[in-house]
Amino acid sequence: MAFPNAYAQYNNSRILTATPAELTLMLYDGAIKFCNIAILACEQKNIEKAHNNIVKVERIVDYFRQTLDMKYPVAEDFERVYSYLGRRLTEANIKKDKDILEEVNQHLHAMRDTWNEVMKQNKQ
Repeated sequence: MAFPNAYAQYNNSRILTATPAELTLMLYDGAIKFCNIAILACEQKNIEKAHNNIVKVERIVDYFRQTLDMKYPVAEDFERVYSYLGRRLTEANIKKDKDILEEVNQHLHAMRDTWNEVMKQNKQ
């Protein structure tokens, strides 16, 4: 069946042709996806799956932090938020705490939705 290969090619093409803003949105979507998987894994007491997906979210948040352009004052606010999310993800991973993950997920959704709105306004 050629569908998985076709999907992989489409996804690869989508990433390669995306603007930086679209890539940022994809990263937020990925962080939310991995956070949802980690929440479900915690509910199912699947420690390894929870850990692996929390680490994926941590890596995305770390990437956002590392790529902040500190010449803009708003970057300091994002630095504080990303730092907070990083600490909460570490705590969630140690405790395998789904409540902390749900809190992080809410923040990620809010940030993704805000980013999406900014993208829409910049297109107009």
